[in-house]
Amino acid sequence: MTERMPSFVRRLDRAVVIAFACIVLLLILGSLYSSSFLSPEYLLQQLKVASFLGVIATGMMLVILLGQIDLSVPWAVSTGAMMACAAAAYGDVGAAFAIPFGILCGVAIGVVNGLGVAYLRIPSMIMTLATNAVAQGAMVVYTGGFSPQDSATGAMRFLATGSIIPGIPNVVIIWALVGAGMVFVLTRTSFGRCVYGIGNRERAAYLSGINTRRIVMIAFAVAGGLSALGGILLAGYASKAAQSMGDAYLLPAIAAVVLGGTSIIGGRGSYLGTIAGVILITLLQSILSVMQMPEAGRQIIYGLVIIVMLLLYGRTAAER
Repeated sequence: MTERMPSFVRRLDRAVVIAFACIVLLLILGSLYSSSFLSPEYLLQQLKVASFLGVIATGMMLVILLGQIDLSVPWAVSTGAMMACAAAAYGDVGAAFAIPFGILCGVAIGVVNGLGVAYLRIPSMIMTLATNAVAQGAMVVYTGGFSPQDSATGAMRFLATGSIIPGIPNVVIIWALVGAGMVFVLTRTSFGRCVYGIGNRERAAYLSGINTRRIVMIAFAVAGGLSALGGILLAGYASKAAQSMGDAYLLPAIAAVVLGGTSIIGGRGSYLGTIAGVILITLLQSILSVMQMPEAGRQIIYGLVIIVMLLLYGRTAAER
């Protein structure tokens, strides 16, 4: 039966198909609850909201492909946003370098993670959790325990809320550019092939001549930078940074990547699946919000959906 299918159908990842099927189902269910759910304006707004998560999930996917995990996302997001806003307080020069400075702070967090995981051989779960705690402490010291008083720059607000192309939010374009860059890296460069190779079997990749330590460190640095970029965009959207603003993005970022078919043990996954996962998570959150469900109920349903979807294709992933 499988041999009779067209070649493009056989190449489709089951997890990606399931994710997109669930997106269609959520859209149908949402339209039954509210007639405006399928309106172009509402869908565009959801795509805009998804873009913030999409940028952060892009870095998470790169790390998970290695068979690692990054738990420093919450305060990499917050640090990038807070430091970019802090730089803006230093006049025109500070405002000009605010965005690059915020991203570099995220990269620095990623480099620390990479050094610990790749060179000191500390498990990524422990290393990134410790780095997250250090970043949190540093930001609390910087703010004195109060909410940051610095505001986002005009450029940050324009990137998050403006539109260079009429009708298309800039943040959607940014996600598209970040995604396109990641697809190119993963499919057209030796770095991408090394990432998949390390994720499949790090020892074999090392014996084949791949500098596994350097690849792992670069991947964590990129993930930290993308988390910081997501935080900068969120600060631009809200016009200022906030402590713990990244806490809400750790589980969704991991869930979006895994629900999109990327193996949690590394070595397998496509960016198309991550896109599907991000949109799925965003629509699920939107439907629960529209239904005015209490936070406790949202968390229960949110967790159950993730578990059910993982069970739907978990056996197939194990067989591969």
